[in-house]
Order: sequence, then structure tokens, then C-alpha cells
Amino acid sequence: MAKIRLNDLVLRDAHQSLIATRMTTADMAGALDMLDKIGYWSLEAWGGATFDSCIRFLNEDPWERLRTLKKGLPNTPIMMLLRGQNLLGYRHYADDIVDKFVEKAAENGVGVFRIFDACNDPRNLKRAADAAKKTGKHVQMAISYATTPYHTKEIYADLAKKYAEFGADSICVKDMSGLLKPYEAYELIKAMKAKTGIPIDIHTHSTTGLSVATLLKAAEAGAELLDTTISSMSMGTSHSPTETVVEMFKGTEYDTGLDTKSLLKIAAYFREIRKKYAKFESSFLGADTRILVSQVPGGMLSNLEGQLKEQGAQDKIDDVLKEIAVVQKDCGYVPLVTPTSQIVGTQAVFNVLFGRYAKITTETADLVTGRYGALPAAPNPDLVKKALEQNKYDAVLTARPADDIPNEFEKIEKEAKVAGANNVEDILTFAMFPQVAPKFFKERASGPVSSSAFAAASKDQAAKAASGAGSAVETASAYIVNVNGADYHVQVRPEGTLAIAPAAPAAGAAASSAPAAPTPQAVPAPSGGTVINAPVAGTLLKHTVAEGASVASGDTIIIIESMKMELEIKATASGKVHFLVPAGQAVQAQQPLAQIG
Repeated sequence: MAKIRLNDLVLRDAHQSLIATRMTTADMAGALDMLDKIGYWSLEAWGGATFDSCIRFLNEDPWERLRTLKKGLPNTPIMMLLRGQNLLGYRHYADDIVDKFVEKAAENGVGVFRIFDACNDPRNLKRAADAAKKTGKHVQMAISYATTPYHTKEIYADLAKKYAEFGADSICVKDMSGLLKPYEAYELIKAMKAKTGIPIDIHTHSTTGLSVATLLKAAEAGAELLDTTISSMSMGTSHSPTETVVEMFKGTEYDTGLDTKSLLKIAAYFREIRKKYAKFESSFLGADTRILVSQVPGGMLSNLEGQLKEQGAQDKIDDVLKEIAVVQKDCGYVPLVTPTSQIVGTQAVFNVLFGRYAKITTETADLVTGRYGALPAAPNPDLVKKALEQNKYDAVLTARPADDIPNEFEKIEKEAKVAGANNVEDILTFAMFPQVAPKFFKERASGPVSSSAFAAASKDQAAKAASGAGSAVETASAYIVNVNGADYHVQVRPEGTLAIAPAAPAAGAAASSAPAAPTPQAVPAPSGGTVINAPVAGTLLKHTVAEGASVASGDTIIIIESMKMELEIKATASGKVHFLVPAGQAVQAQQPLAQIG
């Protein structure tokens, strides 16, 4: 057996990092026979973002994807990325949900469970590890890697020892942002090997340009497993090219034994497939050394661009990357991996748009008050104080977060069936994404989205760019829409997004050319009441008070989901509230949401 074995990430992390996780199962299926014959240790193909994208964008059943992949890969284990007690979501689940999800994932085709926790809190991993061990599948425990004053190779080595004691079959060093440097990797692997004898896997992104050299030194230090991606889906925010690593070790004691000519055929296939998704391509295609400071994971970096564009703040990317480092420190130097990467990243966006911690997401408050687990280091006490006040917590939680969550499968089962769930897998889909699943259940009978639609849009986009035409300004249609007596300029752009802004500044307000208003604008209404606007684009999740209820200034009246995080919208006046937007509807920045008075 080869001394070094490879996991290829083309079916999961590669397209998550490069093309916003949009690759369809149909486009994967054409390569399965070739992939299965290579001799990979595993193929990573399932995880939170792929699951989410299936039901949110592709109208695909993620469980059916897993079954399809398993059928097409009879000789190669499928790896899934599991977020410990978070599973695939952004919160901790009760232990009975963890047990059931892992059981069903194994039944449907998962052969390797890569289990991690964003906080590296062993308490958040134990239940998922035990559930995975019961299935008889390979259990790989992952350490979320970060470079901070707190994190040392000794701390990581102790974690590896703890995970081995849990019964892990292998350990993964999960370097989400390409921060692991070659010689540091060498010393880290040596330190881990001194405390555990099980195989070590290195997962690193090529975002910073370090990855190929890092894999080389990791192998020399004793790592047995390396993560790579077929070349046509590699580099940029993705990973080291599989063929490059195969050739690098060829003829040495680390020879992988894989055939480069066969790999080139797979590369040619995905080279053509990738063209279909050009509209989703990240602009970060080379080495971006800013990430050595911001530590943004590859998958989040491409999504962050889209999220800033949605907020009309794409020009703020450099400011946000700098702010991420500040927020990470204030959050106890937590490693930036799902969900903490999204929590820290979104909070950084809000800090840039509204002022530092002027608006704190519910998830940021939960993170710094122990609801996600023990942080690596102490968080900013001023931020903790604000978080406790905002979320009305009595104190920081010090117990295992899931200890406070009673079994919930039966409750969720009832809700899921009302929403259209047909089986246990559907119930688990609903548990993971309760806001998205009902719409998917209603629409899945129409079948998956075809990537040909993406390809057509990409070609049209490329043609416009080549001709110099088709910019948002040149092709947009402008309208003035009156909402409750207030005129708003609405510009419909080619992508179908809306840019909404008041037709004139509110009384006493200075005009601004900023892409997003720094605070919600209270627009005087004809009746003398006050209109509450959305500070950011997103989805109105729920009204927290009843229609017509009397509220006081400062009361939370609406919860918005923006950039996958929850944001409280507060009343800016006292009086009776009248809601202008129903729950579940997408909203644009500065769109009126409620009227008070």
C-alpha cells in the first residue's frame, strides 16, 4: 500500500470554494466511474453547504444525491463533513437528532465521517463521534486550525490525543484558510505523532499559495493522508492540484501509486463542467495573502463577495477583511470554520456598515456567551456584557451547550410532516434547514435545476463583458415606487436584484452616497407615524410581537435573517405596530418593514 493516500475534494469543498457550491448531481455523475477507478482513499462529497445548496438553489434532494453517488462509487468511500453537535446547521441539536442523523447518513452512503467543532471543544464532538462509531464507519476527528497567540502545536497535539481517546480512527488537521506553513506543518505533525499513533490527514486550502509546500513537509513529517482536488477545480480558494501532488511524490518513498493519465481525463471532464458555472466564480483565483491576516476560509471568501454585493457594499471587502481579525480576537480567537466563520464574518460586515458592535447578531451573542461551547481564549468582556443584555441571558454558559437541549426529534417530526416531509430523511432535512425545507418539499416534484441554465447565463454575461455592454447602469430599468406615502427609487438590474433607496433624504437627514445606510432610516409617514426600514438585505424570519401590539422604543419587533445570521430589528418609536412585510419574504436594504403610530 502507498505510504501517502489522497482524498479528492472535487465533489464537495472544491466547488464550494470556487463556484458557490452550485455543481449539480447530474454534472458529478458523469465522472463517477472515472473517479471510482483511481484508487483514492476517499472522495469528500457531502456536508452542510452542499446539503443547503441542494434544497435552496438546485431543487435536489441531498439524500438522493448521496445515494446516487454511493451507487456510482462502489469501490471508494464517500466522506462527509459533520459539524459535531451542529451537524449541518448553525445551532446545536439535541443528542437524539445527532444520533438519528448520523445513523441515516451511514445508511444512505457515508463511509467516512470527518467530525469537527468550530471551537475545538471536545464536549461538542463526543456524541457525534460515539454515534459514528456505532455505524461501523471510519471516524475521522478534525482539529480546526488557526494561527493566534493562543494556539500552539502543544495544544493541537493534546487535542489529537483526546480525540484518539474518543476512538477516532484518524485525525485531520483542518486548515480552512491556507494558514498552515510548511515548516510549521512539519513540527505540528511531529508533535501530534508523539502523542498518538493513528493516521493524520492534512486538509489545507491554496488561498495563500502555501498549500503544495505544506503538503510536502507534512508527508515528510509522517502524515499519511492528504486532501487534494483535481487540477481543473483547484487553486485559488480551493486546494492543491491532485496531479501535481501525485507527480511531486512519484518515484519517492511517498509515491501515491495513482495514474496521472487517468487523472488528466477527470481534469478534462471538470474543466468543461466548470465553464457552466462561470457566473458563480470567485474573483479570488490567485494567491491572496491578505488571508494570512483575516484568516477567512476559502469557502466563505467566495460567499462573502456575494453577500457584500447583496448589501450594496462590494467596495467594502478590504475593510471587512481587516475587521474580521478584530472580531475574531474579541470572540476569543475562535477558529474560522463553519459556523464561526459565518458568525465572525457577518459581524465584521455589520461592524463596517453600522459601527463596531452597534448591531450584534443573535449568533455572535450566543458565541461569546458560551452557547456554542468553550472558546479557546477569553472573549472581549465589553462584547460579552452587550451580548448578555441583548439576548437577556443571566450569565455565560459553562456547561456543554447540548445539555440544555431536551430531545427534539418527536417535536420536529410533527412540524416537518405538516411542512410536507415524507420520511425520516425529510424530517432531518427539515431539522437542519426549517426555513428552506418547506419550499423544497413543495417544489421538488418539478425536478432538479439544470446546469444548462447556469451555462446560458454565464455565456450571456461573458458576451456582455466582451462587448463592453451590459453593465448594471446601462441595462437597469428604473422606477419610483410609493410605499405608505414614501417614494423609493427601485432599479432592476440584470441579475434580478433590487437596489432600493429613498427618493429623497428623510427630513433633517444628510444625503449620502454610501452603498448602504449606516443606520435604519425612520421615514415620516403621512399619518404622523414612523416607518421602520430594513438595515440590510435578507429574509424577514418572524414578527416578535402581534400585529397591532403596543411597543416601546427599543423593543425588538422583527427578526431578519441576513447572510445566514439573525438580526433583531427594534422599534425607534413608541405606539401600535403595523407590519408591512409578512414573515418569510425576502427584503432589500431600506425596504419599509413596519409602521409605528
